[in-house]
Amino acid sequence: MSEAAHRPVLLDEVVAVIQPGPGELVIDATFGAGGYSRAFLDAGAQVVAFDRDPTAARFAAPLAAGGRFRLVEDRFSAMAEYVDGPCDGVAFDLGVSSMQLDEAERGFSFMRDGPLDMRMSRAGTSAADLVNTADPAELARIFWVYGEERQSRRVAGAIARRRAERPFTTTLDLAEAVERALGGRRGAKVHPATRVFQALRIAVNAELEELEAGLAAAEAVLRLGGRLAVVTFHSLEDRIVKAFLAERAGRVPAGSRHRPPQGAGPRPTFELLFNGARTPGEAEVAANPRARSAKLRAGVRTDAPAWRMAA
Repeated sequence: MSEAAHRPVLLDEVVAVIQPGPGELVIDATFGAGGYSRAFLDAGAQVVAFDRDPTAARFAAPLAAGGRFRLVEDRFSAMAEYVDGPCDGVAFDLGVSSMQLDEAERGFSFMRDGPLDMRMSRAGTSAADLVNTADPAELARIFWVYGEERQSRRVAGAIARRRAERPFTTTLDLAEAVERALGGRRGAKVHPATRVFQALRIAVNAELEELEAGLAAAEAVLRLGGRLAVVTFHSLEDRIVKAFLAERAGRVPAGSRHRPPQGAGPRPTFELLFNGARTPGEAEVAANPRARSAKLRAGVRTDAPAWRMAA
């Protein structure tokens, strides 16, 4: 599989944020097909990459030849367990990868028929398990919270009625049921099942909880002056990253319940590298339509990690 077919979104911008160089240690928190890792290695850095998807290992062998690369098949929230010292940069490319979407047997996409799976690690509860066994109220909550589907109760009710006749086993079966529940495409630019599939994927993989833990882990391993780059693809992820960086940079609005009493809180641990978020240019979106919703947020570590101070 070629690198060009899976060039990461906002690659040049992420490399500019991380500023990898010879002798530096960079964590690629979401290895995928290795696009970020390859760019960091080309700049001379050492790279420790993470991916809980066991199929990602097939892209690692060509990068390991120089002795500066290591792939860890684990969640990125565990990164502090696998690095021996402070890191110079951590990069995240969140969400589902192009390979996962394109492989029907993974069950991530309603555009290709395949088993209703969606497990990044290929272990644990699958999307089919959730759809066929969860209480309708819990399904409605998942669709509303993780998919922001306004008709979450209607969809959950329709799923419960259909599964009483026969269980859901494939992606197209579920997509068609959701489409019928919502009255067809209704002239929408996106398929009616888009939010439901997003919600199931996030729930199955505990993506938002993993993101929060991963950001905290990155904060712990970055050295003073180390850089953090996070690319998100939907509003739920972006809100978490935006709030994390705002809080760590001391920009939490006055009166927020997250702000500690004056004088009681720690010093800011990050400084924002730019206000707001960077987005792909027109050329990148034209070449890769999936890039259209991407946002890059970044910060630089301004205070030594607690574990280093205690050492």
